[in-house]
Amino acid sequence: MKNIFILLGTLTISFQLNAQEWQTPAIEGYGQIQYYEEVAQLPDTSLTYKMIFNIENEKEKEGVNVGLWKIARTLNLLKAGNVVHKKIDIVGVIHGEATYAILSHEEYKKRFKTQNPNMELLKLLKENGVTVFVCGQAMASRKIKKEDMNAYTEMALSALTVLPHYQLKGYALIP
Repeated sequence: MKNIFILLGTLTISFQLNAQEWQTPAIEGYGQIQYYEEVAQLPDTSLTYKMIFNIENEKEKEGVNVGLWKIARTLNLLKAGNVVHKKIDIVGVIHGEATYAILSHEEYKKRFKTQNPNMELLKLLKENGVTVFVCGQAMASRKIKKEDMNAYTEMALSALTVLPHYQLKGYALIP
């Protein structure tokens, strides 16, 4: 019996030492990561990471839009990988079903009877240098006026012009 307790104790300690905590080093509370240093490929700290995220559906992850969550996860991975802030240039473009994520708390509440769950994340993304555009055409089709937007997003003519604009400037498209 004593040997079983010793074995269980050893296994517990071993699992605890090998278990890695989920972390959010750049965007606290969103886009959790587990960082590993012993992998075949890590972020290259000599590169500038220029990415444009195409955010077009209303799916959620951990209570926020999955596309915005992916941006948070990307920032967390790059920070954990020691990529300096000045070498990260991320843009998001929201359109289609995701368009409602850009509403102010007040307008969101009018339409959905609750506050916008994406607001805090949008604020944190902006504070970390991420530019988030919304498609003006998607806004028009959903009867969203410019004054209905939150303070953390910018209106663009169209996602159809934003996406190629940034790709032609060398930004990697993240679907």
